[in-house]
Amino acid sequence: MIQHVKSGKLRGIAVTSAQRSPFTPDLPTISEAGVKGYEAGTWYGLLVPTGTPNEVISRLHAESVKALKRQDVKERLDATGLEPIGTTPEQFGAYIRSEVAKWAKVVKAAGVRAD
Repeated sequence: MIQHVKSGKLRGIAVTSAQRSPFTPDLPTISEAGVKGYEAGTWYGLLVPTGTPNEVISRLHAESVKALKRQDVKERLDATGLEPIGTTPEQFGAYIRSEVAKWAKVVKAAGVRAD
């Protein structure tokens, strides 16, 4: 959607992330716009099965970070409004656990059931 906002086809109101986007720095966050504490986003990451050797995880992480620093990759991600973070495997694991806990509360509060 970032391309449409930048082209003027859509008018951005706010971003759902905790911080303003570097791609649309003039757009406030939803929290800044009045819905305090609101944060929702999309993320992508590489996951491996439990028990994968640490040396394999370290190599996969190092090569992934190296790829994210390539100019051609950065340009493609920028064009779609994706902001690579490239945290450590431990930080990413903690983030996933926090997302599961956060969204589990939302699902429970909404009464969503998987039948």
